[in-house]
Amino acid sequence: MTYFIILLYGIIGGLSTLALVIGIPATLIWKIYRKAKLGISMFD
Repeated sequence: MTYFIILLYGIIGGLSTLALVIGIPATLIWKIYRKAKLGISMFD
């Protein structure tokens, strides 16, 4: 039972980490693209 809980928390932690690792760079790239291509402020 203990190993199941450890595995469950590992999966949950891995998913949230994966979301951050993919999401933050994707947002930055999108903002830089909009700034370069469309001239939109990066802070909007």
